[in-house]
Amino acid sequence: MEDEHQQPWRVLEFYSGIGGMRYSAMKAGVNAKMVEAFDINDLANDVYQHNFNHRPFQTLTAADLDRYRANVWLLSPPCQPYTRQGLQKQSADARASSFIKILDIIPQLMQPPTMLFVENVVGFETSDTHQQMVQILKENEFVTQEFILSPFQFGVPYSRPRYFCLAKRKPLSFCNPEYDGQLLCVPEPLHDRKKSIPINENDRLTSTFDEILQTCLPIERFLESASTTNLDAFSPEGSLNQYSVPSSLIERWGSAMDIVYPDSTRCCCFTKSYYRYVKGTGSLLATIMPKIRDKTSLEELSLRYFTPREVANLHAFPKEFEFPEHVTLRQRYALLGNSLSVAVVAPLLRYLFSDP
Repeated sequence: MEDEHQQPWRVLEFYSGIGGMRYSAMKAGVNAKMVEAFDINDLANDVYQHNFNHRPFQTLTAADLDRYRANVWLLSPPCQPYTRQGLQKQSADARASSFIKILDIIPQLMQPPTMLFVENVVGFETSDTHQQMVQILKENEFVTQEFILSPFQFGVPYSRPRYFCLAKRKPLSFCNPEYDGQLLCVPEPLHDRKKSIPINENDRLTSTFDEILQTCLPIERFLESASTTNLDAFSPEGSLNQYSVPSSLIERWGSAMDIVYPDSTRCCCFTKSYYRYVKGTGSLLATIMPKIRDKTSLEELSLRYFTPREVANLHAFPKEFEFPEHVTLRQRYALLGNSLSVAVVAPLLRYLFSDP
């Protein structure tokens, strides 16, 4: 870790959303100062301002970037150009243009960043945008290490695999330089930063899925009850009743629902469409524990949606995080669905900021 007597790293947070990257840096305990944040989403900026008492900017220029004298950039650009469900237009998608423009600015700067961190969906690593990013970083003397990791691998019962790129500009280097230029799917190098970890040459996975699940906490550790003191602040109507799944939806979509129980050690990724749609948007919670699960009808399980607070818990957001009152329930799910896992990003940032 950087010497505590040194000046803190000056950090810019691009696509700041509801503050997941900032919370990750706080949890990582790195010696960093958040100089500025940027996002064009007014609603996300409302949430960010509510929690950090600072409103992100919506525009920036190359001159602005030099003025901030920042040496670290944290970026979580739009994922829609690279999702499996989307059109997969990659760099041809208009939503990819801002990220490419930011990368193109790097060689124009008087004070370019010395470290970068990029988060996106799985699929980004095979895109033409990724090729452009790697090329620009290489031309500007950066070394990179890339990861695909999920909260599962950090003890959180939540499937949300994401792509991450960590980059350092020479002469800076990583604690494990033998992984430079590699894409890893295991978190071990983050935990033991001075020790080389043997990686499977085929898929780079050293643990089976079942072994990973055994290390996860049960979902009940992330749930709130109707008596939870902060439920009113987090849920617009202050009641768990509004999260019950209507029987009409169970009749129509029951076969497509992913059902989990309080003692389950996994649940599916929550998307921005959770609570609006059922299929493929996230797991539903059975509030009644039957003796024989596979022989119990769905109607008997008293299914409900996870609350926004519970989704935030599974994202490892701190208990202090909350939404402003004017943000509706559906908007809360959408904002959380576009956010990131603090449980994954924090150790990645700790590794990035560490000295060899």
